[in-house]
Amino acid sequence: MVCANLNAFINRIYLGISNTRAQDNQYFLDCIILCSKNDKVYDINEAILQQFNLHAEVHMLRSVDSMSEEDRMYHVYPAEFLQQLNASGLSPALLCLKVGSPVILLRNLDPGEGLCNGTRMVVLNVRRKVLQYRIISKDRRFKSKVVLIPRIRLSPNVETLPVPLKRLQFPVRLAFAMTINKSQG
Repeated sequence: MVCANLNAFINRIYLGISNTRAQDNQYFLDCIILCSKNDKVYDINEAILQQFNLHAEVHMLRSVDSMSEEDRMYHVYPAEFLQQLNASGLSPALLCLKVGSPVILLRNLDPGEGLCNGTRMVVLNVRRKVLQYRIISKDRRFKSKVVLIPRIRLSPNVETLPVPLKRLQFPVRLAFAMTINKSQG
């Protein structure tokens, strides 16, 4: 349950978010909530997604988590445990999106085409193996460019997680709110 103060704050920053369908680039470039910690970012993004475009379908995209055969000593961890692991730069195991929602790219995929770590985009279409986005940027070269991004294998730094995880997921996170560090990119 989200507290009333958070809902009031969200409604002040994202005016009319419940009726929003497909916003123009400037709306999501002008509106963002900055937080100091990732756990707050997750909570706020989840709360805003529930309010965002009430008529849109929520697409829940589950990751495929695994470990390599060389890491047999870690196979004592159940799949449910792996699904709960989150780390900086790693997509969530359960990625919930709505068409029109803003996301941030977590990997450099094609810098020449504007697909860099930190690129903000809006979801246009959701499929099981590929997502279609529109880049939102002030840079004229990439502004409003439509791109397709597949699921990719993500592996966080060894120091970040207690187990050597490999996650097959779309390399994005919701971007209604983001950490201060991520916003500086």
